[in-house]
Amino acid sequence: MVTVEFLGPIKREPVKIEAKTLADVAKELKKDPELQKWLSECAVAVNDTLIEKSDIKLKEGDRITLLPPVCGG
Repeated sequence: MVTVEFLGPIKREPVKIEAKTLADVAKELKKDPELQKWLSECAVAVNDTLIEKSDIKLKEGDRITLLPPVCGG
């Protein structure tokens, strides 16, 4: 299992998901209509490293973090 964390305005508790790739994680999260809109907007980190590809292989205990865009000033 991997842990998915949601930062900022997503305001969700971390969830554990059975997944072998980031694509598997996205497929599972898309089942939730509220999360679906965030998936296309968020940067994704695996174990604190930003990732751009969805075919990244995951291993037991990996931590995936969804980082929504943030405006500041």
